[in-house]
Amino acid sequence: MMLENVCYRRDVMAVLNMVRKGMFGELLHGQGGYEHDLRGVLFNDGKTAYNSGVDFGKNAYSEAQWRTEHNLKRNGELYPTHGLGPVAVMMDINRGNRMTKLSSIATKAKGLQKYIAEHPKGGANHPNAKLNFKCGDIVNTQIQCANGETILLTHDVSSPRPYNLGFRVQGTEGLWQDWGSGGKKQGFIYFQKEMNHNHKWDNTEKWLTDHDHPLWKKYGTQAEGAGHGGMDFFVDHAFIECIKRGTEFPLDVYDYASWYAITPLSEKVYWKAGRYKTYPILQEGNIKQETRYLRWMMSIKPPPPRRRNYREILEDYLTIIKDEP
Repeated sequence: MMLENVCYRRDVMAVLNMVRKGMFGELLHGQGGYEHDLRGVLFNDGKTAYNSGVDFGKNAYSEAQWRTEHNLKRNGELYPTHGLGPVAVMMDINRGNRMTKLSSIATKAKGLQKYIAEHPKGGANHPNAKLNFKCGDIVNTQIQCANGETILLTHDVSSPRPYNLGFRVQGTEGLWQDWGSGGKKQGFIYFQKEMNHNHKWDNTEKWLTDHDHPLWKKYGTQAEGAGHGGMDFFVDHAFIECIKRGTEFPLDVYDYASWYAITPLSEKVYWKAGRYKTYPILQEGNIKQETRYLRWMMSIKPPPPRRRNYREILEDYLTIIKDEP
């Protein structure tokens, strides 16, 4: 099972509930990302995990031992699943829809070097301040879907900013945008017919409360105190219940492969000396076959077609990178 916990965030699941009810009309566009100031996480003093120094790698502690290296050596969408996962679920990706191609661009990389140079334990002459970090401070990746929707992902971990995953779900009847970390009041929402075409944002609290997802209504009390605001409870609960009942996981290895394929494919753009280019995500597939599989998952006949294993589908994605001249 793909353990992407943001798919179970309370406001995200309420919006998913509204999507399933058709309140947004036909979906057109989704946005999400990983917009989280990680400078104090990517560096430390080797003893205290956060906000304690400017070392990384073997001289550091905790996440700074491994995470920073990706920003030093890679340029692309390094963490797609937080932003992509919820939007992909709403757009039925791998369940009658699929991502077909992407393009990706990035800003210059300045934030991490600046952080080291200005840190009390660093300075302009610190060895780490002289490194050339490859990952742009802000990376934007555009994705096209087979059914005509678009998705925009943003990776932003090296600049000063409050935490926000930048969700936006837009359809033919309305849209939702969040600006916080998942609170019921931390967003804007608009439905043209319910609001008499007044072109004014409404606060999300009433809407998210009235359309709270049935899982949160049932297990919200039990989820209190669980990791990441209760999201981790639902990830564990879904995994355990599927094992107990012998049913398909809600997020499977096909989701895992397709969501994470975004990272190497977005990097591919920068291997081309800065040339802007679109890359395919999937080989030509059979959407009808995926729809048949979804119907089977819902216990509607016919039985499922044979699906390739995880290794085979992942190799399809990576072959695109390997074979590109």
